[in-house]
Amino acid sequence: MKNLASREEKFMKEAIKQAKKAEALNEVPIGCVIVYKDKIVARGYNRRITDKNTLSHAELIAIKKASKTLGDWRLDDCEMYITLEPCQMCAGAIVQARIKKVYMGAMNPKAGCAGSVLDLLHVPKFNHQVETYSGILGEECSTMLSEYFRCLRKK
Repeated sequence: MKNLASREEKFMKEAIKQAKKAEALNEVPIGCVIVYKDKIVARGYNRRITDKNTLSHAELIAIKKASKTLGDWRLDDCEMYITLEPCQMCAGAIVQARIKKVYMGAMNPKAGCAGSVLDLLHVPKFNHQVETYSGILGEECSTMLSEYFRCLRKK
């Protein structure tokens, strides 16, 4: 039997690597990976400033790549690992893509839409609800974001 905690941590560490790529570009360090049948099929990191595009969130980039890789907009049997709870735009895209499970590192009390401010992933009237898990390497994800914003305020 597989150790679920180590599996979750393994994939969250890959999402953290993506977040560090964003940070290297002076972007908010948010990273995401999408997993299908225990393999990473897509990666994404925040690129809003770099792309000058509000849609360039880690989750949306990863969803687009996963859809291309798997040849379908439906990502029914996929799992998403993200370093920060998704915003309303990304939560909506997760529901639309029919992603089965979402694993989150840190929660986002100011803008999170998977339980903090709103919970768009569990709206009973929607045609799809998502299984969610939070706190996977949460301290590491939270610290990375806190340090980024601390440095930004000093500038």
